[in-house]
Amino acid sequence: MLINQTIQRLMGAAFVSLSLAACVPTGPELPPATYTTDAIEPSEEYRIGALDEITIHVWRNPELSAENVRVRPDGRLTIPLVRDIPAVGKTATELQTYIAEQLAEYIEQPIVSVIVNTPEGTYDQRVKVVGSTEQPASLPYQANMTVLDAMIAVGGLSEFAAGNRAKLIRLNRETGSQEEYRLRLSDLLKRGDSTANVLLKPGDTIIIPESRF
Repeated sequence: MLINQTIQRLMGAAFVSLSLAACVPTGPELPPATYTTDAIEPSEEYRIGALDEITIHVWRNPELSAENVRVRPDGRLTIPLVRDIPAVGKTATELQTYIAEQLAEYIEQPIVSVIVNTPEGTYDQRVKVVGSTEQPASLPYQANMTVLDAMIAVGGLSEFAAGNRAKLIRLNRETGSQEEYRLRLSDLLKRGDSTANVLLKPGDTIIIPESRF
């Protein structure tokens, strides 16, 4: 009987140790986001996405201009004289160049400007937050966006979230491979540890598992 009790205690201690070890995040961490003015920099150039709302202005030709035009779900839009313009995936500069080329058939040397009023972003630029959170979502990326910004947007962690076992999946655009980083969301949101806040990039995915016990 004494031997059995000893074995049970040892097995219990081993289980606790393994459980605690499982709670410790593994993998590399990203450097903390800084809050100095030196860190505020433009992000990579924005590419237009479906359902973006844009304004197109044709200089000296107001009848050809269009305000608050929404890109259709098929990625195209229509303005006077030019139909089914492929817009998704283009930068504002690329789109205005394309429109100017099309309008050149009708007017001499058209000067076109494009303004993105309401950005939604292409799917590969959006930040996805999935798993054990209050409101899983796909968020438009914004310059200098951090993990804290994304978590505020989705309402934080759910009751049973294992925030310190969360991970960030990021596409390395140079190699085409996926990279995985650990996140300490519980430290960030529940303990106010600012070192757990990191900068995001377009296309990042945050995955938050549930607690195992």
